[in-house]
Formats: sequence, C-alpha cells, structure tokens
Amino acid sequence: MNKRPFETVMGLMVLGIAGLFLYFAYSVADLQAVKGYTLTARFLKVGGLNVGADVMINGIKIGTVVGQHLDSENYDAEIKMSIASDVKLPKDSVAMISSNGLMGNKFIKIDPGKSKELLVDGDVVSNTKDFKTLEDMVGEVIFMVTGNDEKEE
Repeated sequence: MNKRPFETVMGLMVLGIAGLFLYFAYSVADLQAVKGYTLTARFLKVGGLNVGADVMINGIKIGTVVGQHLDSENYDAEIKMSIASDVKLPKDSVAMISSNGLMGNKFIKIDPGKSKELLVDGDVVSNTKDFKTLEDMVGEVIFMVTGNDEKEE
C-alpha cells in the first residue's frame, strides 16, 4: 500500500522530465516558421520540397517555405517563402532547390546577386534553378560520355 504514492510521484517526475526534454529539443531544433516578408518563386520541378522547409544562404536559415501552389495556366510550381525582415535580397538573386545528401531533406538555397535593387514583400524571384534528381544527373553524365565518343570518330 505504501508503494503506490511513491510510484505515482516517480511516474509524474518521469513525465515532467520527458516534457522538459521535448521542450528543449523543439527550441533547439529551430522548427518555428520565420516571420518576415513574402517572396514567390516558380519552378518546373520541386522534387519533394514541403511546406515548412528551410530557406538558406550559405547554410544559415533565413526563411521558411510557407506555401505551395500549382499554377493552372503553365503548371509551374509556385513556392511562397517567408524571409526574415533583417535579410535584404538583391533582385538578381538565384533560388534553387537543393537537398542534404542523397536522401536528405529538401530546402531552398539562395545565391544572393549583386544588384542594388532589393526584393520587397510580394515580389517574384525570377532567377530559379529546378531540382535535379539523381536520375537526371546520371542521364546527363551518360549523355556527355556517349556524346564525346561520337565527336571523336
């Protein structure tokens, strides 16, 4: 009979500690969406990019993908991004979809341009590069190898 209160208290302590670990993991993982100005980019292929994916410059998170939409006219994928207010991007910046390794998460990588004009809330990033799958890259290598053999003959 004396064991039940002790077991209950220990169980509550374990649950409390587990809750603290979850809170710590959530705060360290930086899973919150970045609040700031919104930009749109159009891609032919997004390769599994999801809402909530990171937007990065040189490996540093500057934004979050907040929406995806299929353009009904030309069937491009329209990606909406929220960029941190303190990050000012030149108009000639390039947005590309990249991944962390072969099976890693997809994210948008931004290569800042040199233009003096800056992108503002609601602008469209006009310079984009589509996601290349492993099959696309292997096909390009095979095409280059077989194309070079034909030229030598």
